[in-house]
Amino acid sequence: MKKINMPITGICSFAKYPICTDFENLEADMAILGIPYDTGVGYLTGTRLGPRRVREVSTHYSRGDAGFYDPERDEVFLAAPWKIVDCGDADVIHGNIEQSFDAIEWAVRQIVEKGTIPVVIGGDHSISIPVARALDSLGPVTVVQFDAHLDWSDAPGGQRLGNGSPMRRMSEMSHIKEMAQIGLRGLGSSRKEDFDAAKEYGSVLISAREAKELGVEKVMEKIPQRERYYVTIDIDAFDISIATGTGSPSPGGFSFDELNSMLEALAQKGDIVCFDFVEVAPQYDPAGQTTRVAAMTILNFMGHILKRKENMQNK
Repeated sequence: MKKINMPITGICSFAKYPICTDFENLEADMAILGIPYDTGVGYLTGTRLGPRRVREVSTHYSRGDAGFYDPERDEVFLAAPWKIVDCGDADVIHGNIEQSFDAIEWAVRQIVEKGTIPVVIGGDHSISIPVARALDSLGPVTVVQFDAHLDWSDAPGGQRLGNGSPMRRMSEMSHIKEMAQIGLRGLGSSRKEDFDAAKEYGSVLISAREAKELGVEKVMEKIPQRERYYVTIDIDAFDISIATGTGSPSPGGFSFDELNSMLEALAQKGDIVCFDFVEVAPQYDPAGQTTRVAAMTILNFMGHILKRKENMQNK
């Protein structure tokens, strides 16, 4: 009997893609990696539950080798022969930052060494520090961040590896060349001295209001034109009205279409060598819309990244 494989059946891998937890046997174009970690949070915890809940809701949208048909573009995305797998989670340990970061970095390196694009689901935003470390063999890499917050805090109380510091830590990595930070907003979201440090580094800073006024094309013009990009997406880049399930939701953010249009355009600008999606804390959204926004954004971005590769191969 042929297996029907309905969305409600089976194990909750991301979008029901095949599971491959043995990196030695990894053969894929993209690999999902969960990071159930929130030791970097200083206020509202819970993002360690993000990967599991995003995976669960993503099964609703599973399409397998048939891919996803987009009626607006009359195109199919993520169809075979593209191969996507779910590599499970990094082997983090609660309360142990260094060991967890080593495990995260190791897992991302295994994926990169196989020539596969890591798609990372956090976890709090501090996980982007070891993810970025693992990309040194691909450098130079330009970072594009979508976030309500600057995340350029240095070391409050001596803690250098919190979720308010990933962009500062990336600026200290020799293989990270240039940054653009989009969606910034909110009183008190970062200190003036942090903004001054980011500007001194040369990061391109674009508030959510400015991005909306400029439009997608002009926002893309502000992002440095480079060969390789690492994209880090915080769920609070979206407006609080569609993404309450996070520790620091903020009004004035992007709609679903606004952010996804920018991601689509960014996917055409250069090679996305890795992207992460962080800060989903599902317990703060009983309706579950935040996890759906996350799952669909991840799938959309994956589709546009591979569509660019497909178009380049067909030239």
